[in-house]
Amino acid sequence: MKLTKHAHACVTLEKDGTRLVIDPGTFTPDAAAAVARAHAVLITHEHFDHFDSALVAAALEAQPDLHVYGTAAVAATLGGRGGRVHAVAAGDTVTVGSLTATVHGHRHALIHADLPCPDNVGYLLDDGALYHPGDAYFAPGAPVRTLLLPTSGPWTKLGEAADYVRAVGPERVIQIHELMLSDLGQRSTATILGEEGLTGTPIDRLAPGVTVQL
Repeated sequence: MKLTKHAHACVTLEKDGTRLVIDPGTFTPDAAAAVARAHAVLITHEHFDHFDSALVAAALEAQPDLHVYGTAAVAATLGGRGGRVHAVAAGDTVTVGSLTATVHGHRHALIHADLPCPDNVGYLLDDGALYHPGDAYFAPGAPVRTLLLPTSGPWTKLGEAADYVRAVGPERVIQIHELMLSDLGQRSTATILGEEGLTGTPIDRLAPGVTVQL
């Protein structure tokens, strides 16, 4: 399976001709181009930086074979679209072509008690090859080889991120959700959390557009 990193929380996954896009939000400049090449879109939760609702709705109109999977709130926003929009929750399995994802977790990480805390699901791809947690430090309770780790946002904390990586126990970590950190902040975070830091696990910073083999 190949992973292409896009800005912020969006990634494209490809295996044997099947392409999935996860979390094409408004902070991702090339989200429309990524979705245009996808067979399916997976959304972790309804926040705009993960789910550009107008973009995804337009893609559903333009691409008659496109399917979208997300929380009940995401599905309600898009409507049924002839059975091509699917609400998913923890315990579900999504299969698109040669790629399979299991669904994990329930809620977005708490930002503040005064703010709504929406549903949030994570996707475990290809028998543990990759886990995208959305906006939550939820351990899927299954082996994970590569963990996509959110490192900036109003809910993130370095100490909790370190404990999360330790709980998941991946072989490799790739930073996502990084746009609220400067370059210095991203490098500092990678040092604190990485192989020589709190987790002992290699942590990669991938520039948007870079593709790696998983």
